[in-house]
Amino acid sequence: MTWPTPRRNGTTTVEPDGTASAREQHRQRVIEAAADLLERAGRDAVTTRAVADAAGLQPPAIYRLFGDKDGLLEAVAEYGFAKFVAGKHVDPDPADLIEDLRAGWDLAVEFGLSNPALYTLMYSEPAGTKSAAFQAGLKILRGRVRRLAAGGWLRVDEQLAAGIIHATGRGAVLTWLSLPEADRDPALLTTLREAMVTAVTNEQPAVQDTGPAGAARALRATLPDETTLTTAEQHLLREWLDRLAADH
Repeated sequence: MTWPTPRRNGTTTVEPDGTASAREQHRQRVIEAAADLLERAGRDAVTTRAVADAAGLQPPAIYRLFGDKDGLLEAVAEYGFAKFVAGKHVDPDPADLIEDLRAGWDLAVEFGLSNPALYTLMYSEPAGTKSAAFQAGLKILRGRVRRLAAGGWLRVDEQLAAGIIHATGRGAVLTWLSLPEADRDPALLTTLREAMVTAVTNEQPAVQDTGPAGAARALRATLPDETTLTTAEQHLLREWLDRLAADH
């Protein structure tokens, strides 16, 4: 008799009846058990025996699934990034780009404060930041920054803006968690957020009309003050900008 061949769905093996393989089920159960143990009792409590007991498996199963405890912790870190990305709501066309920036920053910080042990692990495991889930989160952030740039709101280049947004959010969470509870003033988070907004955005959009034509008109208006270009370079650039500006 010929048995149906299991198929692949992403990185998960799926059996003919549509269910994930037993190995993948066990792996996910172990990761969730470890994440729960981490949040309830801290990183020191995440031993292979404790996790195996919580997942209803024998300790050797941890080694078969993850190689060692470090492999398990890396998997939990990736699980954390996936959980964070899954909770993000992305508005492809927000009415207010600055408020969208604030909301995204607040969401990232709120996740860290709600999952302190998991968040700390996520950024202490080098492999975590190389995961597909982390890269998906970065893609969302870069998309938000790109919309700011296209709208003329960005004060700095896109790569630097993304770095500032990410660093201030991460720094806010880790600083907050390092403080005694009596010293945790919500004004700290608000002040850091507004400092981030000031650092990466303009008070008014530099480009009044979105799109290449608006950007070209804004850049063309600043050319007389440009001193780094030669006269010939300015003339050539103005020609290109005239063409773009005329393309309504």
